[in-house]
Amino acid sequence: MCDSLRHNPGTTLNESTAKHHDGSPASALSSKTGEKRAVVDPECAEVDTAGVDPKRVLLKMDLHLIPMLALLYLLSFLDRGNIANAKIEGLVETLHMTGPQYNWTLTVFFFTYCVFEVPSNLLLKQLRPSIWLPSIMIAWGVVMTLMGIVQDFKGLLIARLFLGVAEAGLYPGVAYYITMWYCRTEAQFRQAMFFSAASVAGAFSGLLAFAIAKMDGVGGYEGWRWIFILEGILTVLIACLAFLTIYDFPETAKFLTESERAWVVHRLRYQGSKDSGQMVAESEHFRWKYVRDAFTDWQIYLALWMYWGIVCPLYGTSLFLPSIIRELGYTSSTAQLLTVPIYITAAVLAIAVAWSSDRTGQRSPYIFTCMCAIAIGFIICISASAHGDVPGVVYAGIFIAVCGIYPAFPGNVTWLSNNLAGSYKRSAGMAVHIGVGNLAGAMASNFYRTQDRPKYILGHALELAFVGVGLCAVGGLRWNYRRINRVREGMPVGEYSEVENSEMGDRAVTFRYVL
Repeated sequence: MCDSLRHNPGTTLNESTAKHHDGSPASALSSKTGEKRAVVDPECAEVDTAGVDPKRVLLKMDLHLIPMLALLYLLSFLDRGNIANAKIEGLVETLHMTGPQYNWTLTVFFFTYCVFEVPSNLLLKQLRPSIWLPSIMIAWGVVMTLMGIVQDFKGLLIARLFLGVAEAGLYPGVAYYITMWYCRTEAQFRQAMFFSAASVAGAFSGLLAFAIAKMDGVGGYEGWRWIFILEGILTVLIACLAFLTIYDFPETAKFLTESERAWVVHRLRYQGSKDSGQMVAESEHFRWKYVRDAFTDWQIYLALWMYWGIVCPLYGTSLFLPSIIRELGYTSSTAQLLTVPIYITAAVLAIAVAWSSDRTGQRSPYIFTCMCAIAIGFIICISASAHGDVPGVVYAGIFIAVCGIYPAFPGNVTWLSNNLAGSYKRSAGMAVHIGVGNLAGAMASNFYRTQDRPKYILGHALELAFVGVGLCAVGGLRWNYRRINRVREGMPVGEYSEVENSEMGDRAVTFRYVL
């Protein structure tokens, strides 16, 4: 847990931090020049935290923030992946689509999803999370509902393009939103709690699709159309509730007392430098320089390979798992139900691994181990598929792979967010990482081709190749982070001013990378 504040009964939050118009802590103003600078005055760093119970504050934050975030992401992943359930209920046959055409409807989603993630993350803080997140949620709920009435391949393709636009802001936005509330050594557990909603979505999607498909013929619509229509309407209803239940920033959280808000704000601003011997506040004001820094940071591009090594298997399994299981010889309804135990187990493991990772303050060992499990799972799938007539072994391989994917994903997102300093650089950097990283979904959408069924050996082999490259990226990131930390430990802390260190963010001599 981050270091708690020193007690100073004479100082309050209002005295210690200025505010931007959006409620985020602003840089302090120089009394002589009126120019904006980082809050580095030791007196400003001391606030009254007498009586603050850290565990109680974290529990209050968890109860007020995580359930709604998890519900939003559950619906997002449900709406994004339910096309896999609709496929085995007759979507392809009704719209007279070929196998490649179906894969294109999956692929185009990620083109717009990638393009709109960075601007969405930058707008999140300016427009406030309580407005922006529910608004984009309503947009994708409407698009999802309209997908239920498309009449041909072109209509479905256009709908998937717009679904990518609307959903682009949710995951990177929520991942960044968590970093505005929780410290580096607390973030992965919370990331996992809301990301595990994707696992539950996978299980819930199968159960829901199984039930909704029974509506085949109601109103003259096929069962797969009702999957899109009902899940889209549910999303819009929950979005209306989200306007009232999402909180913006710690500085304005009414469920926290003034001293609790001060404690949360302070520890977030000084967390990156707490191991260096000099307390330096993170820069909070917007400058285009921070966006440029994000686009030119070496760690983001190396981390992309790690991301692809996890997300290719993630999307490959989420988009094709029901089809893969059905090709093993099971009926459509049984295939839907057999996805449930896989996703439920993965959700439990994701939370358990994240809790342990936060406790130890380490990221890379857990990510590496989970990615090894993914590799083992796909090796089993390839071996069993090549042998033939062992569907249970193939199912076991997929089970193991998914149980590695879901704990690894929140770890990889949290690890990079831990090592980006400066609020707006972190916002842009996480959006680049997640946005470009999700192009893996476009690639994975074409791994499992119709002509490769029922064994899908090529798809499994491509997933395994990406996992191998991702494992190398994890090793490279850890080696570089450790090397830079050692170099900085040997550098004099006073070489740069506190203002310069604040502006430099994670490139400052006072910043320490999480391993």
